[in-house]
Amino acid sequence: MVTERMYEKLAELVVRKGVNVQKDQPVVINAYVHDAPFARLVVQKAYEAGARTVTVEWRDTELMKMAFRYVATEVLTDIPQWQYDKMKDQHDKGACYVTIVSEKPGALADVDGEKLAAANRATFTKMADLIPYTMNNVGQWCVIGVPSVDWAKAVFPELPEDEAFERLGDAIFAVTRVTEDNDPIAEWNAHDQELIAHCDKLNGYDFKKLRFTSGLGTDVEVELVRDHVWVGGGATTPGGVYFDPNMPTEECFCMPLKTGVNGTVYASKPLDYKGRLIDKFWLRFEDGKAVDFGAEKGQEALAELIGFDEGSCYLGEVALVPYDSPISQSGILFFNTLYDENAACHLALGRAYPENLKGGTEMSPEELAAHGANSSMEHVDFMFGTADMSVDGIREDGTVVPVFRNGNFVF
Repeated sequence: MVTERMYEKLAELVVRKGVNVQKDQPVVINAYVHDAPFARLVVQKAYEAGARTVTVEWRDTELMKMAFRYVATEVLTDIPQWQYDKMKDQHDKGACYVTIVSEKPGALADVDGEKLAAANRATFTKMADLIPYTMNNVGQWCVIGVPSVDWAKAVFPELPEDEAFERLGDAIFAVTRVTEDNDPIAEWNAHDQELIAHCDKLNGYDFKKLRFTSGLGTDVEVELVRDHVWVGGGATTPGGVYFDPNMPTEECFCMPLKTGVNGTVYASKPLDYKGRLIDKFWLRFEDGKAVDFGAEKGQEALAELIGFDEGSCYLGEVALVPYDSPISQSGILFFNTLYDENAACHLALGRAYPENLKGGTEMSPEELAAHGANSSMEHVDFMFGTADMSVDGIREDGTVVPVFRNGNFVF
């Protein structure tokens, strides 16, 4: 059972380890209104850590749905300048960002898909030059989850509401490494070191490409960019502040060559894309581009994702996650990418992370593109790892090195 002390420890963890708040640094928290009690804890811990100011940006799914029902598309896509100015001011002052997730899976399923896509595209376009602040780890950011009743009912539909909420809470705190009597920061420090050790081995091999196969039918080769860098655990800002962007995290991730992906991928878990579920889907890639796809559920949403912009049909990330990770072993399908992506190897359609290329965070968009990095307004992870997945690393000279067998690292 999750206790108040555990919530306090989680808030302390996200402040001290997640975003690693520095003295006199502004903090911005994105939270749903139903998560107000936990958001207040994070505010308190941030001030205790020395934050200069703490601002909470509140969200409410029902209000969002009303907007998409009643507001005209031309109004939804007219992003006011003050929204841009506010975020730019936060960046200029060196803010760090905490995002608290707890949304119900498929919460926006009945929203007009065209309206939703248009509004998202307009927002991304307006804020385009502000995106590198977090994508390039200029400032710290962290995404962390807490249980909600609606989320719990979706994960455990067979259980009474109270029991479902308790089960989801137990699972979230377990995979985030927070218990009543442990030191979660110390556990996270040790966990980061394990992920870094795997990345060091992968970087040492300097693979040209990876081949993935599984019983679901996946058979795909993913070429990596030259001078790629495998990253796992936390990240470091240009000012030397170490932080953990995702809590939980079990992945070692890298940058695919935009035009270097060939083969077919079958998803192993559903994907919640902007509040709509996509399930039992597949994609076929030729020279990096998703040229064909299908889904038993959410075909329209998948088509919108792939067609969102020029880069959303190419990959920006490939990630290795052992099948024996704590999230996978929990046996729970969270219907939330923060958790489910850390239960299985995954790929991301859309924008690449510059940190996966040597010197990438200092490169211009044109320089990144010249190195084979994909650019997009989207970055959407989907899971394709399985218990029987095999991964082979292929070096420049053609040498094949086993990386995964039966879903787990072999080195």
